[in-house]
Amino acid sequence: MSTAALERPSAPARVRRSGRFRPDIEGLRAVAVGLVLVYHAGVRQLPGGFIGVDIFFVISGFLITGLLLREVESTGRLSLSGFYARRAKRLLPATALVLIAAAAVTWLWLPQTQRAILGGDVVAAAFYVVNWRLADRSVDYLAEGVAPSPVQHFWSLAVEEQFYVVWPLVILLVLVAARRYGWPLRGAMAAGIAAIGIPSLAFSIWKTGADPAPAFFVTTTRMWELAIGGAIALGAAHWSRLPAGLARALVWAGLGTIAGAALLIDGSTAAWPGSLALVPVLATAAVIVGGAAAARPGVLGVRPLVWIGGLSYSLYLWHWPVLIAAEGAWGELGAKKGLVVVAASLVPAWLSHRFVETPVRASTWVAARARRGLAIGAACTAVGALAGALVVLPSMSSDSPTAPALGARVLDEGADWFVNDPVSITPDPSEATKDVPALYADHCQSPDGETTPRVCEYGDPDGTWTMALVGDSKAAQWQPALDTIAQREHVRLITLIKGSCAFSDGALLLPRGRPFPDCSTWNDNAMDALLAAKPAVVVTTQREYQALVDPDDPSSDYSRDAMVDALASRWQTLADAGITVVALAGNPGPPGVLYECVAEHRHDVSQCSFPARTPTADVQARAAKRVDEAHVVDLNDVICPGGTCPAVMGNVLTYRSTSHLTKTFVDSLTDDLADRLEPLLPSS
Repeated sequence: MSTAALERPSAPARVRRSGRFRPDIEGLRAVAVGLVLVYHAGVRQLPGGFIGVDIFFVISGFLITGLLLREVESTGRLSLSGFYARRAKRLLPATALVLIAAAAVTWLWLPQTQRAILGGDVVAAAFYVVNWRLADRSVDYLAEGVAPSPVQHFWSLAVEEQFYVVWPLVILLVLVAARRYGWPLRGAMAAGIAAIGIPSLAFSIWKTGADPAPAFFVTTTRMWELAIGGAIALGAAHWSRLPAGLARALVWAGLGTIAGAALLIDGSTAAWPGSLALVPVLATAAVIVGGAAAARPGVLGVRPLVWIGGLSYSLYLWHWPVLIAAEGAWGELGAKKGLVVVAASLVPAWLSHRFVETPVRASTWVAARARRGLAIGAACTAVGALAGALVVLPSMSSDSPTAPALGARVLDEGADWFVNDPVSITPDPSEATKDVPALYADHCQSPDGETTPRVCEYGDPDGTWTMALVGDSKAAQWQPALDTIAQREHVRLITLIKGSCAFSDGALLLPRGRPFPDCSTWNDNAMDALLAAKPAVVVTTQREYQALVDPDDPSSDYSRDAMVDALASRWQTLADAGITVVALAGNPGPPGVLYECVAEHRHDVSQCSFPARTPTADVQARAAKRVDEAHVVDLNDVICPGGTCPAVMGNVLTYRSTSHLTKTFVDSLTDDLADRLEPLLPSS
């Protein structure tokens, strides 16, 4: 969106040599930024408002290609230094200011445990590579608790800037080839656009279907959208000769399609970008092509839209960190408050545009030498990166002394398990989400979309018999303790884990009520794998305590009784095969993000304790009563002594993410688990 917003034609430039008006890009930009802002404000009636970014990609490709083409055709050459200097002076001063603000938002209002991650985002945004960082995080299960980044919206700017690095180089190669072989320039450029756009579109369709989370962010799935804008610029001379009636029809059809897409495409279910993104992209192309033939500006040329379009870059830069700051200060906003906050972002956007962006862009001194623009760009990049670094660096050191991790061991030693102001905490709250079982590093959890269980081996590979750990991430948290027990008892341990997927016969739903067909298929395949492996004992647990009453109807009720039936059915199948089932009672979960609470109340951790509630354990106990070979091992009296769950036991942080226990705390529970589990195991 960046350069599309900045490359506003001056008034004289809006009139083509033929006397016709060029497409009213300002108005189209206003439509695009309006869609994005309303969508980010949380207006549910506009579920597809994110397509505004796709509109900007087309506009950017159109404007930049047009500028480069005019330079080549008028001068016979292309100045890379001049091009990059113009981009730098127009983009980076405002960017640096927003990155400073984003760093301040991170420090003042976002969880201090996440400063290293979010500060790193600011650094990545300064170098326009944050989209790749966000793509990596989108498929990182352990990053699920990361707060929205104040520079998350920079992903689209990063895509554009990466395109602007590549595209002038392609044009330069095309220019050299055209001169050497006598090719027509525009035809050669069309071939260059096709060489970028067609593979990118094909990759986008494939990647969106195969791995949709990172596909949204990566540059390679978006280049085709900018390439389509470039193709429109190459054909500008032809579009200006379209009949007026056809031109108006194209504009209205394009705008109508954009409106329909914004109203009907649901971002919670649609895989994006993929082939579906062709709808807003081609609609935008129709608006630009139709506008090229208009004798005068149409509906997009009304003054309010032109004014908003002129601020579109600044608006896009500022609206998101303002929203994140407001949510950090006041909590979830809702649509009405979100719209008010978005409207308030007009103030810093206008100030930034008026006193930073415009003076630098209009400076004749800066324009006189390309190296001046490049120097300004380098300085602004350094300032933005420094702002992020200043957030990251303090979080990389801890003044807390270290001591041997005690955790639940303090109960056995008779020491005071509750210390309100611990001298040290292990793991440090800022490192809580990294304190995880080894199976994550071993890639032993089946990701979204994968229905074949990943069977990993721990314990004693030459063990006299096999124990299996099966279930979701709550089952996975017990892998360290079971691994130790298995090694000690000379037992082979295998794991079959899929996030958010309880080992049951019932159908589950994902957040927002979306069906989870992967889980049902994975469950069936996991059962087949278990029956083939013939473990003597299957250990399982899960987070969910409800399932669909009708597994074939996602709109049916979700109930505890259905989960009891689903567990009992699954466990009975194992029991019929001579396999003992041991359910580890589901542990209570804190009402909020516990490690963030501890970070804020490090010297009064009692504020982060919470009462034990065990709905999952209750459901498991009911299911076990129906199956003779099923047992429940309950450690909740150790995890939450006296019915109160401490945030720190001894000197160990108990929870790392939602209701997941830290690996360090699970390690401290190993002996307690062994004492209760071993009577249920076969004798060696």
